[in-house]
Amino acid sequence: MSRPRHHRQGGFQNNYGDFEAKSLADVLRWRWTATRQGLPKRPVEPIPTMAPDLAFLQANRGTAQQPAVTWIGHATVLAQLGGLSLLTDPIFSERASPLSFVGPRREQPPGVALAALPHVDLVLVSHNHYDHLDLPTCRALAAQAGGSPLFVVPLGLQRWFQTRGIARVVELDWWQGHHHDGVDVQLVPAQHWSARGIHDRMKTLWGGFAVFAPECHLFFAGDTGYSRDFADIRERLSHRQADGGFDIALIPIGAYEPRWFMKEQHVNVEEALNIHADLGAKRSLGVHWGTFELTDEPLDEPPRQLRRQRAERGGTENDFFTLAIGETRRIPPRR
Repeated sequence: MSRPRHHRQGGFQNNYGDFEAKSLADVLRWRWTATRQGLPKRPVEPIPTMAPDLAFLQANRGTAQQPAVTWIGHATVLAQLGGLSLLTDPIFSERASPLSFVGPRREQPPGVALAALPHVDLVLVSHNHYDHLDLPTCRALAAQAGGSPLFVVPLGLQRWFQTRGIARVVELDWWQGHHHDGVDVQLVPAQHWSARGIHDRMKTLWGGFAVFAPECHLFFAGDTGYSRDFADIRERLSHRQADGGFDIALIPIGAYEPRWFMKEQHVNVEEALNIHADLGAKRSLGVHWGTFELTDEPLDEPPRQLRRQRAERGGTENDFFTLAIGETRRIPPRR
């Protein structure tokens, strides 16, 4: 059997163009330019927050469950569907960093505190960067009352979890799936990269997720640049979408400037809207903004850009929206 094209000697690559890491000179050029220009500018509008509806979140289980998504912050979303509660790329720590005293610091507290979450059944981890795979959070979830959730991760990360004492882990390659309590989870391609240190670049896989419950189909893009992968996903999964596309897609809209540095790894708002269209999603939630100051655009810029560019395309708030941190959006169930 031939090796998949994204499998390379000792690691992985993207489907549409190999990722080439920026040099130290590029990093220094970016940071020097940003410092000289005073970037990122501070937000001109407060990042919206809302007290979570904890009574609803705790009760929303079982056969009477209403499909719903709650934005915790950054790429962390609590999704309730198929009678289960799942988290995407959970990070509840103060910093997105291997160290507690340095690195990007959380600008807003999590929309729902760890201790206030309903029992979490599934955790989807898209890749191993610190703002998406947070070890203290994963350990806390593994120790939750009632038992650990199942962590679904890309190739190469199962061993990483297990050597850190987290045993309930399933790892997948692109297009592989796992069935869990009536819900199908499938890892799908994304255009990104992986590394936690200087010696493990591209050693573990990255990706997004398609989640299929009887009453709700969810897509989570993880971190990604824009590529033909999303049209491929729509085509390859069309047999599961007979009554319409994904009911809700979680698509990043932040951490995109400067484009010369970020374009291959992070979409901007225009490209996020293209992903929404490529997928044929019924509605999309913009995530990956407003929480950690990672790049040169102000934390509050992505939703402004989304409102403007969505209107230019004739879209509405119901098509592609943002939430306040802590806010819940209920999703109409599929027929």
